[in-house]
Amino acid sequence: MTGLSVREATPADYPEIARIAEAAYLGPGYFESADHPYMQHIADVAYRASRGTLLVAERDGRIVGSVTVMAHGDGFDQIARPGEFEFRLLVVDPAAQRSGAGTALVREVEARAKRAEATAVVLTTGEGWEAPNALYPRLGYERAPERDWPVTGTDIMLPVYIKRL
Repeated sequence: MTGLSVREATPADYPEIARIAEAAYLGPGYFESADHPYMQHIADVAYRASRGTLLVAERDGRIVGSVTVMAHGDGFDQIARPGEFEFRLLVVDPAAQRSGAGTALVREVEARAKRAEATAVVLTTGEGWEAPNALYPRLGYERAPERDWPVTGTDIMLPVYIKRL
């Protein structure tokens, strides 16, 4: 992980974060178009930053990934319960995937959660999303199927993972 660091994002970072998120979601086919309503939500980086803490991973001065982290009740959390931290929209530039950036971002989320004396870190991912669903168990996260939740208006259930601290 030479040259890799994690820091809080600044507004100057938002366009690159949006670009990486779009590439990370559209590249593997999670969504068909940047015009999809959820993709529009993902691209609104300022909205995320106003409701949670937006972190970026940088390698040699270039942003290669980001994640949004929040505590229960911060306003952008979806599944966190009292005492838990949640992270959303963990994305790594496709050109930098499998380079340690995603792991570094998750480790920083966990460190922040521990400093806040959280009891667990939780996240939602997509069903069938191979790379994320391989990463999280490797980092000590366990499936919490009792907390899976549906996408409104569809028959899609979103898988939840948890790591107790």
